[in-house]
Amino acid sequence: MNTQYSNENFREFLDRLSREKELTDIRQPVDIRHIATLVDQAQTALLFHNVIGYEIPVVSGIIRSRRRATMSMGCETYTEIEHKLQHGIDHPIAPEYVKTAHNKEVVEIDDNVDLYKLPIPMCSIYDGGPMITAGVVIAKDPEFGINSGMYRFMLKEKNLTGIDIVTPNNMRLFAERAYEAGRACPISISIGTHPFEVMGSGFRAPLGVDEIAIAGGIRGAPVELAMCETIEMPAIADAEIVLEAEILPTGWTHPEGRFGEFTRLMGGLHWNPLVKIKAVTMRRDAIYYALHMPWENTWLAAPTRYTVIRRALKNAGVQVKDINVTLGGCGFWHAIISIKKQAGEGKNALLAALTAMDLKHVVIVDDDIDVFDPTEVEWAIATRVQGDKDIIIVPGARAKPLDPSLPVTPPGMVPTGAKVGIDATISEGVPHERYERIAYAYADHAKIEDYLNGKADKSSEGHRNDEKTVAELSRRIYKLIDAEPQYYQQIADHFGDYDFQLVARNTTSRSRTTSATMISSSSRGPWASCTRKRNCGRTRAGERASAARGSLPSLRRSRNSLHMAGL
Repeated sequence: MNTQYSNENFREFLDRLSREKELTDIRQPVDIRHIATLVDQAQTALLFHNVIGYEIPVVSGIIRSRRRATMSMGCETYTEIEHKLQHGIDHPIAPEYVKTAHNKEVVEIDDNVDLYKLPIPMCSIYDGGPMITAGVVIAKDPEFGINSGMYRFMLKEKNLTGIDIVTPNNMRLFAERAYEAGRACPISISIGTHPFEVMGSGFRAPLGVDEIAIAGGIRGAPVELAMCETIEMPAIADAEIVLEAEILPTGWTHPEGRFGEFTRLMGGLHWNPLVKIKAVTMRRDAIYYALHMPWENTWLAAPTRYTVIRRALKNAGVQVKDINVTLGGCGFWHAIISIKKQAGEGKNALLAALTAMDLKHVVIVDDDIDVFDPTEVEWAIATRVQGDKDIIIVPGARAKPLDPSLPVTPPGMVPTGAKVGIDATISEGVPHERYERIAYAYADHAKIEDYLNGKADKSSEGHRNDEKTVAELSRRIYKLIDAEPQYYQQIADHFGDYDFQLVARNTTSRSRTTSATMISSSSRGPWASCTRKRNCGRTRAGERASAARGSLPSLRRSRNSLHMAGL
């Protein structure tokens, strides 16, 4: 695994983006209300050095494109991110605790806490308020230990926020257990961390698995943690800003939202707990990172789905070729998976994939289908699916509350919905010969670019169109097909030194008197005459020549040959 960037911190990543011209400095004064729309319009990440009314600069869009997301993980291609995540899962590196951190250069506690001093931008038009979007949250449960994740916090008062934990996950479980016990749930919120920590925290690991250790495995080095000032919780030492907080035992009773979600839609008003901020610690020259929705969420969220899907299918014994968690499915809900199928595995693959996280719709295709080509996938559905047996609907499954197609549910309740699987693989019992794709002769050396540049083919020479030539060519053709049935194109290619018109006349003429016993055995069944990739037309020349003879045995053989070719 590439460990070139294993010790890179947040600021060094920003420097690398700048060197690669993926980050633009905006040094003139900018109204904070304009930041979100400017980032949306920009082709690079933006660093706003002079935000009117604030002393802290704002950076946004640092993982808002495929290239920047790929760079953030130290990868060469986007598909490598999945493998880097899997490496982190398989080889976690426990965090290291350090005594202090740069984000303790400024410490504000209790009454000195004032979140309004932080340049927290508004994002979408209908947002319920300024939202903290890039916080890596670390929580602890007495029984289950440390958990980390990415959650948003809506600013409510100078030391009070909401937290969106409507969706069932480990953080919600920790908060529920604390609420039932009548106590607060302490959390640290680290803002301005390297994307390694964002990626690791964004992976939904099983209960009891430390996502910070997974982040270390992705990074290739331990993530450094420092203990907080007011709560017994660690925070990421490299973070620009840390909020020390408690989820209050209010239950899911306070309005939170709306917010522009990963769905590219405005989310609804949610009911969530309150969070009290007990301390704010930061670097003296801190940079505030505002994660821009939805794409900064999507580009690193999708690879987490790849990893979970691949593991689910591996456990089901299905061999996967490719996976595409589509952007049209918001990087969360849709997956197209190609498999090297054995009998019955199309359905097994569907059932396994639909258990992965919040996947809603899954399409399984054969390994000849390019999962990244939507036309190919649609073609597979059109030509390989029978709706009564190849579409599976699973009702009453756990759903993600942000799905706008779900019916309204009471506050605090987890919704359920349907999952749909489409088995677009070739069904058992259907001859694969029906799926022989159209191919064009001479594609290996007849190139349009050559002809546009003046290439000219030469006419065949040395063979006159006289009776002697015709008779000799006819004899040679029948000798060829007597030995083995041939495609028409094979005959034309075999006698390429003759003009095609002459070959065609001799192949199809009804004046033949030469034996046409090249017809293959009548003992073969439908489609069975194919031993090569393309069968259509293989015995058509033989049929026509046999018909020319007019003999009953030859006609019978020719009919069998046509039957075998499916004609």
